[in-house]
Amino acid sequence: GNDFVVLDARAGGLAVTPALAAALADRRTGIGCDQLVVIGPGEPGADAAMRILNPDGSEAGACGNATRCVASLLFAESGRTRAVIRTMAGELPAEALPGGGVRVDMGPALLDWRDIPLARAADTLHLPLPGDPAAAGIGNPHATFFVADAERHPVAELGRVLECDPLFPQRANIGFATVLAPDRLRLLVWERGAGLTRACGSGACAAVVNAHRRGLAGRRASVAMDGGTLVIEWRGDGHVLMEGPVATAFTGMVDLAAFPA
Repeated sequence: GNDFVVLDARAGGLAVTPALAAALADRRTGIGCDQLVVIGPGEPGADAAMRILNPDGSEAGACGNATRCVASLLFAESGRTRAVIRTMAGELPAEALPGGGVRVDMGPALLDWRDIPLARAADTLHLPLPGDPAAAGIGNPHATFFVADAERHPVAELGRVLECDPLFPQRANIGFATVLAPDRLRLLVWERGAGLTRACGSGACAAVVNAHRRGLAGRRASVAMDGGTLVIEWRGDGHVLMEGPVATAFTGMVDLAAFPA
C-alpha cells in the first residue's frame, strides 16, 4: 500500500529537483506516488545510494518500505540476497526472505530529544503535547499516539496540525496506534510532506519501539496498516528490523523534459 516511483540514476546525469519530484509524485498530472526514490551509484561500503523525496519536494532521511523496494530491485538485477543501501540516515543492510519478502535493518532507534530531534529538552516517552505521545527517531522524527481505536480517530485532522508543531523543528511523522495484543498493533500515520498514507515503515518501527517502552507490547510485533502488515523487531542492541512483502507494479520510461525542472 506504500507506493514509490523509483528512478535509476546510477549512470549519472540525472538531476532531480524538488519541483521535479513534486511533479512526478502528483497523482493527476504526474506518475503518482507516496515518495519519489532515486537510486544512485554505489560507494565504498554500500551497493547503492538512495534519495527519498516527498510529494511536496522535501527530502526524507529514511523510508523503510522504499529501502525494501530498492533492495528487491537490486536482488532481481544481481541474483544476490543481501545488499547495503546508503541513505541520509546511514547505511541500511537488507536481505531477501523466503517467499519474496525483504527485511531491512533500520539502524538503532534514537530516543534522546536532541537526536530525534525536538526543539527543546523533553521526556521523549511522554511528550508535552495533548494526547501524551511518545517520540523516537527512525531515520525520521516520529511521534506515536496510543489511542483506543485508531480507525475512528481524526488522524488527518490532527496529523496535519501536529506535523508542524513547534516542538518538531524538522516537522514529524504522526502515528496513531492501537495495541490489539502484545504482538499486534493497528497503525495509521500522517507522514510529513506526504499526508495520510496507506503504510509507513519507519512509523511502524517507531510504534513498536514506543509501545515496548510504554510496556504495552513486546519487542517483536506485527503492525497492520491500511496497505498491509509489517513485522517489526526491536533487538536488544537497539537496532530495529522491518520485514514485509514487496511488489513491482510496472517499469517504464518517462520524459522528464515534460515536467518542471
